Amino acid sequence: MTVPSFKIGRFEIGPEHPPFIVAEMSGNHNQSLDRALAIVDAAAKAGVQGLKIQTYTADTMTLDINRDEFRIDDPKSLWKGKSLYQLYQEAHTPWEWHEAIFQRCREHGLVGFSTPFDFSAVDFLENLDSPCYKIASFENIDIPLIKKVAATGKPVIISTGMASIAELDDAVKAIRSEGNERIVLLKCTSSYPATPENSHILTIPHMRDLFGVQVGLSDHTLGTGTSVAAVALGAIFVEKHFTLNRAEGGVDSAFSLEPTEMKALVEETRRAWQSLGEIFYGPTENEMASLKHRRSLYFVQDMKAGDIITAQNMRSIRPGLGLPPKYCEILLRKKVTRAIKKGTPVGWDMIE
Repeated sequence: MTVPSFKIGRFEIGPEHPPFIVAEMSGNHNQSLDRALAIVDAAAKAGVQGLKIQTYTADTMTLDINRDEFRIDDPKSLWKGKSLYQLYQEAHTPWEWHEAIFQRCREHGLVGFSTPFDFSAVDFLENLDSPCYKIASFENIDIPLIKKVAATGKPVIISTGMASIAELDDAVKAIRSEGNERIVLLKCTSSYPATPENSHILTIPHMRDLFGVQVGLSDHTLGTGTSVAAVALGAIFVEKHFTLNRAEGGVDSAFSLEPTEMKALVEETRRAWQSLGEIFYGPTENEMASLKHRRSLYFVQDMKAGDIITAQNMRSIRPGLGLPPKYCEILLRKKVTRAIKKGTPVGWDMIE
């Protein structure tokens, strides 16, 4: 299915354009504005097109309760032992930093934007003229929030982690009910880190065709392989968590790319996109010069007029200036009409 392209900031979004790569800062600033700005600088140097932060406070996310469902007890969680409130206190990006971060993005030519988690965050980001909005996986069922974002008329990017087809249909319809068609659905697995075998990126082209929207990947796996494969399947938008150095810690550092890895992601996803091309058979323009190195039929012995062609005096060899090998059986046992030197390509004009 062909879905119309649209712009996010100065970048065209669509299959005919290189993939839009986003570095997700999340809480990897470790509560330092200087580090946050250094992350923007490093992301720009790595070659990404966008940098994303998150706009919330602990109080807009949850309650300050450290028991039962408000406490993270999953032994596999990176954040085991913390309450939700404690996690969001540690991970949130102070709202007073947003303007400085977005300004640094603009200085580098990056699209700086954010994920709002409630109405107040949307209003705040509108005052900063955010060029687009991201809806997180855990909020993709929050239809009032989605409609609030869609009503801005700006592109809406939604991570699809955990969502059923019915829930995604609700979200897409909510956006379209506000007259907004600039939608990107990101295949996402909401585990941290995610594993390649749980990524199911074959869903990406199906999602594009099912909902008639642009599609991409929010990638929580380690490394870059899943993202590159997603681009080969039609992803036009890839989001990856980003940090300066995993060894320096941070709430998301364990599954975040470092600068050299992000640079590799940008380069390899672009190569994957370039390799897609179109449905094409036959020699490409760059292959035309190689045609002469194909196999073809040659006389491999000196021949006199009237000699019979045999498997000993005619063979299929390189280069490719003689008749194609498919004519070998037809030519065997026929006579040549003139004297022929060894190393002469076989042509119809020399066959009786």
